[in-house]
Amino acid sequence: MQERALAIDEAAYDPDHPTVARDLNNLAAILRDLGDPAGARLLQERVLAIDEAVFGPDHPTVATRLNNLALILRDLGDVVEARLLQERALAITEAVFGPDHPTAILQDLGDLAGARPLQERALAIKKASRSARPSADQ
Repeated sequence: MQERALAIDEAAYDPDHPTVARDLNNLAAILRDLGDPAGARLLQERVLAIDEAVFGPDHPTVATRLNNLALILRDLGDVVEARLLQERALAITEAVFGPDHPTAILQDLGDLAGARPLQERALAIKKASRSARPSADQ
């Protein structure tokens, strides 16, 4: 079904349109889930190229695409490159939303010692953002 959606959107839009990138991103996720990280990588690299060209290299959508590619690279055993991409994604997210925004967190660096302070930071940010929200009683 996702391949069909991609074919329809590639026929309807420019091959470098954000809608095509979205379809490619979804198909890459499916391939990854099906155990084809090499196939997913090719698609995700195309997604990243499209979104960087459309939105610019410092856009939050690009940060999401970088994280997606990093997960695929981790599956392929390239944890060094995966970490670099996730660090770039974090820098973009922090620049756009600030360092205390809940989305400004790396998910997994493949480095437990390095990941722990980030997870602790994520927890502190999440707690702070929850306490800043008004309760349902207010």
